[in-house]
Amino acid sequence: MASLNIPHSATTAPPSVGNKATAGRPIFAKPSHFITHAKRSPRLQLSCSADDGTKVDRRNMLLGLGGLYSAATLAAAPAASANPIQPPELDKCGAAFDLTTGKQLDVNCCPPTSQTVIDYRLPPVHKTKIRRPAHRLTAEQILKYNTAIDRMKNLPQDDPRSFMQQANVHCAYCNGAYDQAGQGQLDLQVHNSWTFFPFHRWYLFFYERILGHLINDPTFALPFWNWDNPKGMTIPAIFVDPKSAIYDPKRNPANLPPAVVDLGMTHSTDPLQVVSNNLTVLYTEMIRGNSDVYDFMGQPYREGTPVNPGPGAPERGSHTAVHVWVGDPREPSGEDLGNFYSAGRDPLFYCHHSNVDRMWSLWQNVLPSGKIPDKTITDPDFLNAAFVFYDENAQLVRVTVKDCLDHRRMGYDFERIDLPWLDYRPPPQTAAARVRRAGKSESAAKARHVFPVVLDRIVRVMVPKTRKGKADEVLVLENITVDTTKFLKFDVFVNDEDDDVAELDKAAYAGTYAQVPHKTADRKATTSIRLKLTDLYDDMDVADDDEILVTLVPRHHGPGVTIGGIKIVENPPKAAN
Repeated sequence: MASLNIPHSATTAPPSVGNKATAGRPIFAKPSHFITHAKRSPRLQLSCSADDGTKVDRRNMLLGLGGLYSAATLAAAPAASANPIQPPELDKCGAAFDLTTGKQLDVNCCPPTSQTVIDYRLPPVHKTKIRRPAHRLTAEQILKYNTAIDRMKNLPQDDPRSFMQQANVHCAYCNGAYDQAGQGQLDLQVHNSWTFFPFHRWYLFFYERILGHLINDPTFALPFWNWDNPKGMTIPAIFVDPKSAIYDPKRNPANLPPAVVDLGMTHSTDPLQVVSNNLTVLYTEMIRGNSDVYDFMGQPYREGTPVNPGPGAPERGSHTAVHVWVGDPREPSGEDLGNFYSAGRDPLFYCHHSNVDRMWSLWQNVLPSGKIPDKTITDPDFLNAAFVFYDENAQLVRVTVKDCLDHRRMGYDFERIDLPWLDYRPPPQTAAARVRRAGKSESAAKARHVFPVVLDRIVRVMVPKTRKGKADEVLVLENITVDTTKFLKFDVFVNDEDDDVAELDKAAYAGTYAQVPHKTADRKATTSIRLKLTDLYDDMDVADDDEILVTLVPRHHGPGVTIGGIKIVENPPKAAN
């Protein structure tokens, strides 16, 4: 190991939170009888109507409640904006829940409160930090990383930059600890919507800056777990040394190196098949399966929207698979990485999400647009969605989505690595395959006779196309009701001729739905997914077909998913926003 002189002065405790410069905007500008420092049970109930029956503007109501809202903030919002998601009120934060018993855990996810918050401005970029694959780090970079995490773990427990406080950021935002400000008992959840990518980008941005600050190295960059390349498809070796600061004992012992990460969650025992499946999963969720920007980013999530409006393809695909694959099945709720409340306690989480962030970057800047005319979302409710984090100086800051759309403006980039999934298009089916699947089609029920269906077994249905030929069509699975406390996953195949569900590297594989266990108010959420069929049709002989055979393959055990309906719709060119 290379020797490295890392100053210790950076580990001194910060000034007490809340004693920052008066330039900060008060979070709680004045006392309010609506705001208490108790846990959010019972929760606040609000009405959006005045006593005389007239409608009350929610923005004016929020002004009266204090919190992160000020006249300056609201006035700055574009006139076209409705109500973007706003940061939570930090002193209204609930506990995490044990997903197996429903009882409160002895865990406090809630961050320290502060009297001031400032609107964050990205600092000037003097030298771009380069995030490298974890399996290619130098000895010096490994030492810096371990030293920084070790110092983070040794910060005072109430320091918002400490290891557990940083882990609790994910617990609070992602496991039902917060309500949407001004929305009563409606959970705030940054997953399964268009806030997924930007929230985690900001989260890692400040995490990286805190680590760099602790070792007095402004060039420090988080590595990424390069699970999209065969050379990186095992847990990076630097994370499995029990003596290192980045080690976590709560990982699935069966999936430690040399086990190959299973992005398809097929449980195939053939490592070569797993690698091929992985590349197919990535090709499908990055290129083949998306018809518009929302299919990739996730569906709109605005103030007042219930949780889980719809995850984008990478979130419900490779992202979820890695969480669950690493999580320890010996733990009651798959801790650490296999559950949202505990995921941030494993340093591997940040390395995993660094690659998730890289996927967004590649999709934005490297991959061809194809039939998606615009990869940007210009909706003001997306651009003005806001979160709060503590920065490297323990200052509470408010950030918006619009300021994180270009990672290079944030001062970092990714080392260029081969993308073996980029051209990993499945081989086309043959005429013989059409004959084989014809027999299966005869025994399959019509979709209208099957749904709604509890997906606790393989289901095969015939779904009518909108018209003959290789039309530009999308398969829609709607009213998917899930038990959020369980790992749930199912794959979708179209005109599958061999029914080998352990193989995804074929034209019949259309996509997936999966979720990481987490807590919601009533343990349930309803969503839908869209899977583009255009390229899939190109790889199959479907020109003369009036309908297609859809096979739904659950990868979980038992009930937990009910699908309300299935249909095919035309996908004419349209604006992404």
